[in-house]
Amino acid sequence: MEGLQKRIKLSDQEEGIHREEEEEGEGEHSLVVIGVSEETELQIQRILDRINSFTQQVSEILEAGKALFKDLSAQFEERLISIHKDQLEKWEEEMKEVRADDSANEEARSLLHNAQFHLFQNVREDP
Repeated sequence: MEGLQKRIKLSDQEEGIHREEEEEGEGEHSLVVIGVSEETELQIQRILDRINSFTQQVSEILEAGKALFKDLSAQFEERLISIHKDQLEKWEEEMKEVRADDSANEEARSLLHNAQFHLFQNVREDP
């Protein structure tokens, strides 16, 4: 509500008190009190000071929280991408091993086939 000027006028006809509360900007309050004791004005001003202080603290905490979540979000994204990359590398390595195993198996199958062929030829030639 920054820049918003809001006036609240309260009057108490029995006491003859007239108060104006003015919201000056985001989280800032001031009070003009007419017809009340100085002690009452001081108590009200202390309350308004506490309101302003609390509002400022809340604002600072919100900003800090936003910054924290933004940083955590970036870290989470980086870590998740890293995990994904690592897993893809593992699977690529696994595929290389499968291809190497397949190649070795094909080579062994070919050797066995040739050995079998030669054995059958030798058996046929040895009657």
